[in-house]
Amino acid sequence: MSTAYVVGGGLAGLSAAVLLAENGRKVELIEGAPQAGGRCRSYFDPVLGQLIDNGNHLVLSGNHCVRSYLHSVGADSALVGPDRAEFNFADLSSGAKWTIRPNESAFAWWILSSARRVPDTGPFDYLALLSLLLAGTDKRISDVIRCEGPLWDRLLQPFLLAVLNSDPRNASAALAGAVIRESLAKGGHAYHPRIAHPTLAAAFVDPALEFLKRKGASVRIGQRVRAVTFDDSRLSALQLPEGAIGVDQGDTVILAVPPWVATELVPGLTAPTEFCSIVNAHFRIAPPAGAPLMTGVIGGLAEWIFAFPDRISITVSGADAIVDKDREELARTFWSEVSKVFNLTTGLPPWQIVKERRATFAATPEQAALRPKTVTRWPNLLLAGDWTDTGLPATIEGAIRSGQKAARLVLSRT
Repeated sequence: MSTAYVVGGGLAGLSAAVLLAENGRKVELIEGAPQAGGRCRSYFDPVLGQLIDNGNHLVLSGNHCVRSYLHSVGADSALVGPDRAEFNFADLSSGAKWTIRPNESAFAWWILSSARRVPDTGPFDYLALLSLLLAGTDKRISDVIRCEGPLWDRLLQPFLLAVLNSDPRNASAALAGAVIRESLAKGGHAYHPRIAHPTLAAAFVDPALEFLKRKGASVRIGQRVRAVTFDDSRLSALQLPEGAIGVDQGDTVILAVPPWVATELVPGLTAPTEFCSIVNAHFRIAPPAGAPLMTGVIGGLAEWIFAFPDRISITVSGADAIVDKDREELARTFWSEVSKVFNLTTGLPPWQIVKERRATFAATPEQAALRPKTVTRWPNLLLAGDWTDTGLPATIEGAIRSGQKAARLVLSRT
């Protein structure tokens, strides 16, 4: 039987390996890091004395590739969240708090209700979203909608920053439109917020590794592919620290590594070259009773506050301006803002700051144009990753979608 080699054990690689193994293919998964998961990982933090995630990754109920992946590995119940679309916000400058409550159907009658929509907005303000749905690939968001006013400040800017991880004004309008098309445009049933429970690894990684083990797949952890060899018109070998793995006729390689690794391994590969950071903070303290699972922060350094049973976490997307700041300074600033939102008087609890300097590619039109297709000029080499041309920004849904697409191509050629 031919072998499918999956290089990279992040969510793109795991989703490719799972789909291939599910369909009876012989799979070898090779991950260079000490653990699988890529940027979606969990670890025990000795400072906090807790198992934490590297960051807070939000998915939506309408992310169908996430759902199918979790179903395949037997982790359907691994995501938690409200049974309706509901988003809480707090404005630090004014002290105002509000909750956006979209209705479930695609007919968005919720924008007609002042109690459900963004404060100080009118129904016609939301027509701006149609412009994003129709935007060309060369357009920035600021080219097609007005990036100011209550709707922008209190919903679109924080929402788009979170999904694009880039300054929304300069980000790709087409990518923003793709997210809106798969979420807001489908109605509230498609964007119930969902958080991994109890951890990212428990939801996305551990069940996949157990599934692959049950299916007889080979999983190599801590074995980095240092080089690949090409003969004539095909990839012929993978160079690992302990030696080379020959890629026989009929075998396929799915390369699911970060773009800066892929461009070192594959000659002439075009990929995004600019990246944006994410900063996360974790505080070992139970949130106050009744605290929402997730709160958007307006007018602060923090952007989203996540209330877990045993900790409070902060996420700042597009964090290039603060990624080099002193960690304790960041912790104290974040905790001050958390205290204002939740009306806390507690001093600074044990904390941890986690910085991802190259979290995602910069979601500008120029960088999006550099995203490669799944298929390469070598018939037995395919690409996967949230940085490939998935049609979505660099999200969990995009990563899993890319892996599943590569796997389906392998299966279609069998």
